[in-house]
Amino acid sequence: MKLHEYQAKEIFEEAGIPVPASTLASTPEEVVDAVGELGFPAAVKAQVHVGGRGKAGGIKIVESEAEAREAAEDILGMDLKGYTVDKLLVEKGVDFVDELYVGITMDRTAGEPVAMVSTEGGVDIEQVAEEQPEAIAREHIDPAFGMHPFESRKAVYDAGVEQQFARDVSSILSTLFDLYEKHDASDIEVNPVMITADDGVVAADAVMNIDDDALFRQPELADMAEESYQSDLERKAGEYGFDYVRLSGNVGIIGNGAGLVMTTLDLVDYYGGEPANFLDIGGGAKAERVTQALDMVFSDENVDSVVFNIFGGITRGDEVARGINEALEQFDEIPKPVTVRLAGTRAAEGMAVLNTDLVQVEETLEAAVQRAVADAEEVNK
Repeated sequence: MKLHEYQAKEIFEEAGIPVPASTLASTPEEVVDAVGELGFPAAVKAQVHVGGRGKAGGIKIVESEAEAREAAEDILGMDLKGYTVDKLLVEKGVDFVDELYVGITMDRTAGEPVAMVSTEGGVDIEQVAEEQPEAIAREHIDPAFGMHPFESRKAVYDAGVEQQFARDVSSILSTLFDLYEKHDASDIEVNPVMITADDGVVAADAVMNIDDDALFRQPELADMAEESYQSDLERKAGEYGFDYVRLSGNVGIIGNGAGLVMTTLDLVDYYGGEPANFLDIGGGAKAERVTQALDMVFSDENVDSVVFNIFGGITRGDEVARGINEALEQFDEIPKPVTVRLAGTRAAEGMAVLNTDLVQVEETLEAAVQRAVADAEEVNK
C-alpha cells in the first residue's frame, strides 16, 4: 500500500523528522488561502502515486496568489501517468543549498534491510544506481538487532555528507529505520533531504510504502488506504479481481498464472520489447473474464499490441479459445493486434478453434512474443 506524500510527511513529522509547513487542498480557492498563510515562494504538488511529478507538470513553484490559482487550475483534474489529480499539497518553499537522498528498503538478495545515502539527491535514485552506483552508500542492517547508531553514521560518512550536516542526516536515517520497522514498510525514503541556507536539514519529499500483508497490524495505516487514490486501470483491476501492475512499455500481456505472466514479461524484454503491464486473470479464461482483461489492456493508451499466454490445466484449451473468440467478437473493431499462444490440456483443439480473423495464432510462446514485439514496433515506425 502506497502512502501519499502528505500522509507520509504527517508520520515523519510526528516522529521528529523536520518537514516544511504545508496544507492539503482540493480546490483553487483552498490553494490560494494556503499560500496566503504559508507565504511565498510556495510549492503546489500533485498528490498521486507516481514519481517524476515535477517533470510531468505536477509540481509548480509559485510566487503570487495569481500564480497559485493558475497552478491549481492546471494541476487539479490532470491525468498524471494514469492517475487523476484531485488533491494538492501546498508547501512553504525551502531556501536550500544542497540536496541529499536517504532511504531504507529490503535487499532481497542479502535477505536484510539496507540503508542508503547519497549526495545525489533530487534525482531518481534508480538513475543514480544505474549511472553512478558508487554515489550511493549502502549499509545492511541485521533485522534481529535493528539499526545501531554507528551504522547510520557510517552510511552518512561513506556517502561523503559534509561533517556539519552529518549528525542531522544520520538522525533522519535512524528515524526512517524506526518507522520502517514500526509500520511494516516495504520501503521508505526522502528524496531530497534539503540542506537549507541556514545550515538546517528538512525532508522536502516523503515516500512510504507498506507491506499489504501486514496491514492487519497497522489499522491506522489501513484506514489511510481509503484515502489513497489508484490509477483508473488499477481501480478497474480491483473491480475485476485481477492481479495487475502497470509498467512503462507498450506490449500488453495477459496470462492465467503469475509465473506464466512473469515468464512472458521476461521474454518480451529478451526479444527487445517493453512490457506494458503484468496482468494475471487467474484460473480459467471464460469469455467474461477475457473481455474484462481486454477491456483493461485496450484502455491503456501505452499499449500497441497484446499477447495472450494461456495454459490450460483444469480448464481446457478449447474452452479458453471459445472464451477469447466470444470476447473479441464483442468489439466492433479490434483496436490493437492480439497474438495468442495456448498450451496444456486440449491446446491443439483450442488453437484450431481460435478465430484467426480476430487474432494471430502462434504455436510457441517465443513466436507469440516475437510477433507481439514486432507488432508494437510496427505501430511506432
